[in-house]
Amino acid sequence: MDRRYWIRTRTPESRELFERVKIATRLSGALSAYDLEDAPAIRATFEELIGQSVDETFTLIPPFYADYGLNITVGRTVFIGYQCAFTGHAPITIADRVMIAHRVNLVTAGHPVEPSERRNYITAAPITIGPDVWIGAAATILPGVSIGAGAVVAAGAVVARDVAAATLVAGVPARTVRQL
Repeated sequence: MDRRYWIRTRTPESRELFERVKIATRLSGALSAYDLEDAPAIRATFEELIGQSVDETFTLIPPFYADYGLNITVGRTVFIGYQCAFTGHAPITIADRVMIAHRVNLVTAGHPVEPSERRNYITAAPITIGPDVWIGAAATILPGVSIGAGAVVAAGAVVARDVAAATLVAGVPARTVRQL
């Protein structure tokens, strides 16, 4: 993995990130307490979590979990189902008209594979989701993945590589099933 995305642990920078994790988990807890009928409160709390406004067409069904938040950007007419988790310290960019089913994980962070470095660094890489994408239930998108416009990620897939536009991917690891 590209070392420019590595964050050294036990440093002032990592302590600062941990302070943001405390805020994000508090806001995630607040989001998770809302009933779906509290759409304005859900939107307001999500906006506080990500540090920017979202369109009135944004829909999120709680509970929702994030461990940072300020790196999330959401387009228009985005739907996020219940029990989703967006974790890590790299950007998560979600374009317009994206549908994210329940229990989806967007994971931008991890640790080095080498045992001698594993506790010393957090690795991170951005996730980009193009317009009109549908991510099925319980799918996991891993660090550094871009999903092209109009693609579909099948339920339960683990996506470790970029997904071309207008394709259906499925499986563990996710592989192209067909062009759409």
